[in-house]
Amino acid sequence: LYNNQGQLSVGRVLDRDGDVLSWVDDSGQRRYYSNATVRKATLHAVGDPSGAIGTGALVAFADQLSGYNLLTGADNPFGQGNDLYLTLDARLNYIAYQALNGRKGAVGVYNYKTGEVLCMVSTPTFDPADPPEIQDGDPRYEGVYLNRFLSSTFTPGSVFKTITLTAALEQIPDLFQRTFTCTGSTMVGGETITCPFSHGEMDINSAFASSCNGVFAQLADELGAETIAQYTKQAGLLDRYSVSGISTAAGSVELEGATSAQLGWAGVGQYHDLVNPCALMVWMGGVANGGKAAVPYLMLKTEGGLPHPSFHMTRHTSRLIQVDTAQVLADMMAQNVVQTYGADRFPNMDLCAKSGTAEVGGNKQPSAWFTGFLRNQDFPYAFAVVVEEGGSGAGAAGNVAAQVLNALVNGY
Repeated sequence: LYNNQGQLSVGRVLDRDGDVLSWVDDSGQRRYYSNATVRKATLHAVGDPSGAIGTGALVAFADQLSGYNLLTGADNPFGQGNDLYLTLDARLNYIAYQALNGRKGAVGVYNYKTGEVLCMVSTPTFDPADPPEIQDGDPRYEGVYLNRFLSSTFTPGSVFKTITLTAALEQIPDLFQRTFTCTGSTMVGGETITCPFSHGEMDINSAFASSCNGVFAQLADELGAETIAQYTKQAGLLDRYSVSGISTAAGSVELEGATSAQLGWAGVGQYHDLVNPCALMVWMGGVANGGKAAVPYLMLKTEGGLPHPSFHMTRHTSRLIQVDTAQVLADMMAQNVVQTYGADRFPNMDLCAKSGTAEVGGNKQPSAWFTGFLRNQDFPYAFAVVVEEGGSGAGAAGNVAAQVLNALVNGY
């Protein structure tokens, strides 16, 4: 099953449209797709020649590719291995990779009704057909073997305000009657919470659309640590999802012993908050789908061998959010697009979104986030984009999302 370089020497990996991403030539050598950009864009989904990328199909789905049956110990009787179709669209991965433009980060898009992951890109990456010699400590390849979308966690910044808002919608009865004032900073627990802008007087709709730190820090403090932790857990952001058997990284919020100000910062996605991009995407799918989302998967089907091809059965999450709350949150996220991000950037899309600009310290630029979902019936997609040191969430990550979603909705 393996050649003298230790490469899996049977089986083909294909995308959802049947484009062959990796196969074995007559000499038993592992080969990859003809386009170098596609090879780089699909590296963390397909895998590398040395098997260092654990989320790649060549490692994660080796049994299915080889046709090896764990129960019987039997191989595919024809010795050729199987054709394994991924849910991914290689063209979308190509577009997402190009949009990241050399920056580190992750992009994921999936169908929140079926669970099919159409796009999954992690950077930095490399060409598996021409692997570089990577030296320890080379910043260009920092964490290159890690699938940032499935296996990493990041400070979420303002995308976490979707959690704080969900809690406030359900726990603060007069939320929509309140007015808030932002002067550019707010005192919470005797400490200053800063805001990039002085937003003036606003209601909760405007506070969410302008992503006011002061308002959301005050709400988090009022709600309390236990409530914020409970809603984070309910949203699935502390869970590990099994994506075709690949476990995602679990997010975390550490609020025990937090001061009011620290809780305030946690409520705006700072302090010790950490979120996995895939779990964030599923949370968005839950909001889109009335509270429960399909669990994402990557392995569409296998063909070849006996006794019969395998197909996937869609599984769903537990309830991530109440139906009525999901509707209100979705409408407020749609308003964000109109009021703040620019609906003209997302033509023919009923888009609900939230940006985030997450401070990470260490003299680094902030991480840029953009996450959300489409309400178009024909395009039931949720997404998450993170660009490390990207700066502006709506700008850097929003532009990546716009290019990928535009290709999905309006054609390549």
